[in-house]
Amino acid sequence: MAKTRKILHLDLDAFFCAVEEQLNPTLRGKAIAVGGKPDERGVVSSASYPARKYGVRSAMPMAQAIRLCPHLIVVGQTRGVYSQRSRAVMNILRDTAPYVEPLSIDEAFLDVTILPDPILDIATRLQKRINDELDLPCSLGGATNKLMAKTANTVGKARGAMDKPPNTITIVPAGGEAAFLAPLPIRRLWGVGPRNAETLQKLGLTTVGEVANWSEEALVARLGKLGGDIWRRAQGIDFRPVLTGHEAKSISKEVTFAKDIADEAELKLTLRRLADGVGRQARKAGLAGTTVRIKLRWTDFSTLSRQITLDQPTDLDGDIYEAARRLFEGTWPPGKPVRLIGVGISGFGEPNRQLGLWGGGASEKHEENLVGVLDRLRDKYGETMIRRASDLHYQPREDNKR
Repeated sequence: MAKTRKILHLDLDAFFCAVEEQLNPTLRGKAIAVGGKPDERGVVSSASYPARKYGVRSAMPMAQAIRLCPHLIVVGQTRGVYSQRSRAVMNILRDTAPYVEPLSIDEAFLDVTILPDPILDIATRLQKRINDELDLPCSLGGATNKLMAKTANTVGKARGAMDKPPNTITIVPAGGEAAFLAPLPIRRLWGVGPRNAETLQKLGLTTVGEVANWSEEALVARLGKLGGDIWRRAQGIDFRPVLTGHEAKSISKEVTFAKDIADEAELKLTLRRLADGVGRQARKAGLAGTTVRIKLRWTDFSTLSRQITLDQPTDLDGDIYEAARRLFEGTWPPGKPVRLIGVGISGFGEPNRQLGLWGGGASEKHEENLVGVLDRLRDKYGETMIRRASDLHYQPREDNKR
């Protein structure tokens, strides 16, 4: 029996405005618009929610926006920062879900079917992490498919507060798709443009529910193939997969220290954490790698990498760390300060658990079971709930914690 899919749609609320408010906190809570100058035929790229109360919208001429909201504060785009913040969000998404499909700089689909927790719990943790770690508001919709997840998010955001970012979570339970869609106006249904909406309205169909109650054959007769597509969408049916855009060729994690580190114990402790993160991400994606590599950047920004090929693919934290540790010990000159350290795996294949000659297979099986339990606990309670003893006995300086 096929597993019920769990799909999330994430949208960063007024993303450009939220970033500009981070850069200039005096803008918080005010009517602002990011975009071009009104006297240069500029347009609105993003409007804050206090500005939206006056009818200011993206793609609107800035001159018109100022007429609607005379006290509007116009902010030029801070290029580069938006992409940087977007990458940070996408990294969190990929750390949460094995399949992430970015739609734009501020929007993405996630397939979290493989995760054991209820979709609401996953969405809540994800939203909190983006709120807390990046200070960015975001809204999420969740359902059994992409159509419903995005529609749920759109509806949820519209129901949120009008004078501040909605930061909402809206979940459509499995089996409740048609009922959720039924009262919505037909223009809310993906794929229904003005002309098709006019055609449907002439047939007396003004809501999605009314379209769903018609027969598929009747809609096909009037709208052709599109009629069948619209009828299926009105039922909440959508089989499209979440597309990552490419198969993963490698998985890696790295950290840049706030201050260069020359302490061997602290560097190895960081290496251990990175290896744990790489292993966990590989297991979420159902991947195992045969090549482990490390990356080191020195104080002068020069960078080197070293790699080793294992006898068989692995997704176990211990295997990845041991290989990374050997590489590190053969590369790092004792006492040399390190600015950045990273761990990665590639050369993916199926995990191949072989029995060791002296009973090593039992040990590997034990670690496999252990990391599975730890993954589930961290998914449920957060990354820092379970810590290694090494993290307790050796506390890195506060300014270098991840």
